[in-house]
Amino acid sequence: MKYLLIALTTLLSLGADPTNSTKGTAKNTETITLGAGCFWCTEAVFQQISGVVSITSGYMGGTVKNPSYEQVSTGETGHAEVARIVYDPQVVSLEKILATFWHIHDPTSLNHQGADFGTQYRSAIFYATEDQKRIAEKSKAEAAKEFSKPIVTEISKAGEFYVAENYHQDYYRLNKRKPYCQMVIAPKLRKAGLKE
Repeated sequence: MKYLLIALTTLLSLGADPTNSTKGTAKNTETITLGAGCFWCTEAVFQQISGVVSITSGYMGGTVKNPSYEQVSTGETGHAEVARIVYDPQVVSLEKILATFWHIHDPTSLNHQGADFGTQYRSAIFYATEDQKRIAEKSKAEAAKEFSKPIVTEISKAGEFYVAENYHQDYYRLNKRKPYCQMVIAPKLRKAGLKE
């Protein structure tokens, strides 16, 4: 419980800015790619985190080059729906980003989140550097204390990132009234203490 309280405090202390997915042009940025179920949900949360410079929905971890959403949705390409997060480590640490990650989805759920089933919805951290790998593994071990079931989150070196189709980008802000946004994404934002 302590770790989840830290995550909530982190979310609230980082501030919220739901107006844009790009905040500033930091020169010394880092990139982490996260899979936490549907990328629309992940994007909607991290768009509001101060220190996140940009966030892009896409696909990673599979074997097919330039996969389409339809191909990924079959679960046969091996890709996960992911959010590529570019952040300014002077404003937000990777530890804080990962604290948010553990809080916004169920990392003990194998290959599904809520009503979304398939390997494309798996929980995953794709690291860019060995330092990120170390931080991710430490964060996972700390988060594991807060769950009654084992965490099944994949921690792998980032591979080729494929940008998802345009209509997937900035999805929640552009489609707030759609049923999925109202029934799935908005409650997730409320739970995280963020603006709908």
